[in-house]
Amino acid sequence: MTASTPSHTAPCAIVTGHTRGLGAALADLLLARGIRVLGLGRGTNEAAGRRHGEALVQATIDLADPAALERWLATDALRSFTGEARCVLLFNNAGTVDPIAPCGTQDAGAIARAVTLNVAAPLMLANAIAAPGAAHPEAERRIVHVSSGAARNAYSGWSIYCATKAALDHHARAVALDAPHGVRISSVAPGVVDTGMQATIRATGIEQFPLRERFEQLKQNGQLATPEAAALQLIDYALSDAFGSTPATDVRELAKA
Repeated sequence: MTASTPSHTAPCAIVTGHTRGLGAALADLLLARGIRVLGLGRGTNEAAGRRHGEALVQATIDLADPAALERWLATDALRSFTGEARCVLLFNNAGTVDPIAPCGTQDAGAIARAVTLNVAAPLMLANAIAAPGAAHPEAERRIVHVSSGAARNAYSGWSIYCATKAALDHHARAVALDAPHGVRISSVAPGVVDTGMQATIRATGIEQFPLRERFEQLKQNGQLATPEAAALQLIDYALSDAFGSTPATDVRELAKA
């Protein structure tokens, strides 16, 4: 599918972790709607680049390296991309479920990387997008944190993942109270999506993650959402008038509304 040519003032979107899984689906569906995408990740999405051409801008950056992200934010790359767009979307999608292990057996470096990738990077990008001068003065900024049910429910072996996703939810609640001019925000759990993260979970030993069998059954029973279906729900919500009315939500709750 080839994206339509975006207009000068059409919405644009920043998507982190756009090279695979949910992030790749988000990028593809946004581009198919004529929405320019800036993809941020450690690698590039060559297939999407061939399909969508100049509508997809890609910046290679390790979001688990806060110094690298800080240097990138200090350039004019973000403002150059947003241009004259009257709506700028930020999908903070990149994240990791590692380390999966009980507290006391986790690798210290893995903890630091997870907290940086899952929390520091989204908060740094949200701050950058919300800042005056990050976009056209009349542009509305819509920030989507990709959260998880683990933000609300504790799971053995997932103390780091649960804590980092809960941080995104609470960040969104606090930013909503700040009410920055022209900014809407929501931390949205996309449901259980069939991505590489799910494969990592199923490959984890029972001693590290006692609930592994539950996720194996979800896969076997065809109960995992496709990345495309989850991405569609996130995009439709992000572009809707209702976006931001609830700072932390779940796509399954949106479906009932």
